[in-house]
Amino acid sequence: MRIARFTSGSDPRYAIVDGEGDDAELVVVTGDPLFAELQPTGQRLPLDAVRLLAPVIPRSKVVGIGRNYAEHAAELGNEVPTDPLVFLKPNTAVVGPDDPIVLPPYSADVHYEGELAVVISRLCKDVPVERVPEVVLGYTCANDVTARDQGATGPWTLKKAFDTSCPLGPYLVTGLDVSDVRVTTALDGEVVQDGRTSQMVRTVPELVAYVSSIFTLLPGDVILTGTPAGVGPMQPGQRVEVTVEGIGTLGNPVVRR
Repeated sequence: MRIARFTSGSDPRYAIVDGEGDDAELVVVTGDPLFAELQPTGQRLPLDAVRLLAPVIPRSKVVGIGRNYAEHAAELGNEVPTDPLVFLKPNTAVVGPDDPIVLPPYSADVHYEGELAVVISRLCKDVPVERVPEVVLGYTCANDVTARDQGATGPWTLKKAFDTSCPLGPYLVTGLDVSDVRVTTALDGEVVQDGRTSQMVRTVPELVAYVSSIFTLLPGDVILTGTPAGVGPMQPGQRVEVTVEGIGTLGNPVVRR
């Protein structure tokens, strides 16, 4: 199931996406998929009549995982860490489809990092690997925007946590097998990253289990699973698009203010 969070000029609402491409429609539902069963209202809207929003705004946190693709670690001259490399982004970093990525004034080298993102369904802690499916609501696309020239020798706050550094979307997809899906990033239409989740050093269940051993996870928390090789800089005026097979394409313009 593909779930959209959207606005048509009023408060955000949810819908189930029916159809593909230009023919897709939104079946508007009541409730929040994190807390209530979705019930169709009977209203249907064409996709081009609404503005899609980030499919979830984490109530608590976005947990990032670094260097989870060996080739990406190598391209930056890093080793794959013995344990997952974990960092945090605040929920104020989250934006949705077509929202601008605003380059921070303190960085001259901001990179795209296309990723698969995991959305947590319920409060959980110390989840065994075999029980991870019980705490996953679904998946979406993410861009772990990174100020590459920051945080080399200290905390990654300036590097990873600034406003607009975590685009999510376009949909939340439930019931998807993400063990081997394609993850690509395109810059102005040219593919610059092309990987598969089967290349991850640690699988989604392993990552969720590890993260839950550190933090209590809350409904709506997001875990970013790492990026394939091919990261690089974005410039004002460009558009970056992250596509995850089975989910869709998340596109954002790049600006500097």
